[in-house]
Amino acid sequence: MALISVDRERGLLTVEFQGLDKLWTLKSRLEIPLAHVRGATHDPGMAREPKGIRVGGTHFPGVITAGRFRRDGERLFWDVKNPDKAVVVELADAETYDRLVIEVDDPRATVALVERSVARD
Repeated sequence: MALISVDRERGLLTVEFQGLDKLWTLKSRLEIPLAHVRGATHDPGMAREPKGIRVGGTHFPGVITAGRFRRDGERLFWDVKNPDKAVVVELADAETYDRLVIEVDDPRATVALVERSVARD
């Protein structure tokens, strides 16, 4: 599982991986400029779609998907064990990833946090 937070002063969305997820994802955290975040959705169905080719990380079907994957030219970062808690964060503008698919404790609150943070005037 991961914790997603927003630092408006630094203009960053931070994803911090908890416990063994650091091992499975091969990362302890991701920092994404808010200017590159397009939005977020609670999407349990995404976790059931094909993952693509694993570039680095862990994939045991039906158990865990974690790390970097490529699918149809898209760069994805996964950290999901429970699909019902999956949040998809859409990224743009030359980020390392096109989408983050992250399991969080409260998907609804996480989506609201991200959406408030990227709301454009």
